[in-house]
Amino acid sequence: MAIMSGCPGAASLRGTPTLTEKICPECGREIEIFSTDAYVECECGFIAYNEVQSCVNWCKHARECVGEEIYNRLKSAS
Repeated sequence: MAIMSGCPGAASLRGTPTLTEKICPECGREIEIFSTDAYVECECGFIAYNEVQSCVNWCKHARECVGEEIYNRLKSAS
């Protein structure tokens, strides 16, 4: 388990999520997306995807490392 606690790829998925602000290309509104979100929908209906390539997509320890809930949410959106 020592490897899991030191994984830098999952740092933004575990613990306190980080917040990124984007500008919607459709309407120009500000969109807030957390590091644990695969995507968010703007008020105008545009879907903005999280651009961070998640280790959840390739690491064989991802489910154990980030937890079942986050793992399932991110895998279902990819």
